[in-house]
Amino acid sequence: MDYFVYIVCLVAGLVFTLLSVFVGHLVGHHDIGSGGHPEAGADNSDGPGVSAISPTIISAFVAGFGAFGMIFHEIPATQPAYFSAPLSMLCALGVAGVLLWTLRNLFRHTQSSSESRIEKLVGVNATVISPIPQHGVGEIAYVQGGSRYTAPARTESGGAVGSGETVKINRITGSQFYVVPM
Repeated sequence: MDYFVYIVCLVAGLVFTLLSVFVGHLVGHHDIGSGGHPEAGADNSDGPGVSAISPTIISAFVAGFGAFGMIFHEIPATQPAYFSAPLSMLCALGVAGVLLWTLRNLFRHTQSSSESRIEKLVGVNATVISPIPQHGVGEIAYVQGGSRYTAPARTESGGAVGSGETVKINRITGSQFYVVPM
């Protein structure tokens, strides 16, 4: 009887994983984690990563429980269910844990951003690409991390700055950059 339970767990875990992969791509719904993102989960405070209670991790646990249960059932010393079930559960936790660790590392690296970090911009030189009129807004371009970015800017003093001039970013409020002429 316990061998049958292990087979059902193995097949159910594998079938659910395969169905979620294929149906997820066909239908286009990826509401696996919280916030509608497969990489965010209830135990991650909606941060990047995979939830420990995501369907992928749960199906890996179920399939691992079934697979190891079948293996332990074939070994005479661990054949009784009171040996094979706890051992299978421990091994399945290991499989699910390794998968969770692997997916979280994968998402951490693929979710990394090359976007500019605003707090590091104070003191950076920029070039005015659209003139900043007196008490008005123009546009600056700056380079950070090898990438060129543009932003709306005004001068701290309220004065005008012509196109092509170099300015220094003095402070940032929201999306507004305040600059001082060099």
